[in-house]
Amino acid sequence: MTGPARRVLVADGGASKTDLVLLDLDGGVLAAVRGPGSNPDIVGTAGTLAVIGELAAKAAVAAGLDGATAVDGAAGGPLAELGAFYLAGVDLPIEERRLEAAIAGRGWTQRTVVGNDTFAVLRAGTARGWGVATVCGTGVNCAGVAPNGRRGRYPSLGDIAGDWGGGLDVGVAALGAACRGRDGRGPRTVLERLVPAHFELRNPAAVTSALHFGRLEQRELAGLAPLVFAAAREGDEVAGSIVDRLADELVAMTTAIIRRLRLARLDLDVVCGGGLLQAGEPRLERRMAAGIARVAPRARLVLLRAPPITGAALLALEAAGAGEAAVARARAEVPLATSPVAS
Repeated sequence: MTGPARRVLVADGGASKTDLVLLDLDGGVLAAVRGPGSNPDIVGTAGTLAVIGELAAKAAVAAGLDGATAVDGAAGGPLAELGAFYLAGVDLPIEERRLEAAIAGRGWTQRTVVGNDTFAVLRAGTARGWGVATVCGTGVNCAGVAPNGRRGRYPSLGDIAGDWGGGLDVGVAALGAACRGRDGRGPRTVLERLVPAHFELRNPAAVTSALHFGRLEQRELAGLAPLVFAAAREGDEVAGSIVDRLADELVAMTTAIIRRLRLARLDLDVVCGGGLLQAGEPRLERRMAAGIARVAPRARLVLLRAPPITGAALLALEAAGAGEAAVARARAEVPLATSPVAS
């Protein structure tokens, strides 16, 4: 078995799940495990450390190492030379530094790198190592890397940072449109029927009442996004306007990063990640592509096919000095090792 100087420990963590892999510097997967979400905005720093620690212990056992090493680095030494952890909810540089220090203090690895998971999405989606990643899931985020390594990103702190988009905002918009259509403040829409039916309630007002009195949680509105997409495909103008607004917001985020990093004249990849973008909604994709092309005519929209943990692994191997052959091997092996069937 290779020593820690020949291994990297890598995690990609979001709100609902965390993937962790242990690799050797040849790009081979020694262990791959999956666990609950590790977004520090949701579970706190202590929760993030607990999730990563448990997964690291499981990976150590799966790789034939001492599981106690992962729980308490001082007990048996570090698992790997480098630990790279790309997590949702790590949105500001100071959050990266604080979490990096907290993880480093556990002794799991000799060196520690912490970053936002959007950069893992970018690396997973393009072989170039530069470009722009736009993510639209429950929320939205966007980040870019120029060919010279310069980076651009957003705080991604929601409406207090000017963000709009993602499943939750689309769901709120759908409910609002349903209410307005039903009470006469807005145009009629099939969302008046689809939104309450989704929650097995009789009308839009019943949905708002359930939210107001805590019988529903606001995060559950994110589940309305597929209904909005379907209604738009069937020709509902109100639903179509919500999809168009989402596309325009994603274009605004993406093109601002493109301009900031001076990528407009390059043939860059725009990697599209997150559940709403990876759903392949034609109207959303067409409007995004047209909007981005007005600023960057040579840009290509690339739907993310590999899991983000793949990008995190590639970034870790490159930071550890691994060669191109190791990176190519990891790009092939990590998606297989972390697929739902493999897990």
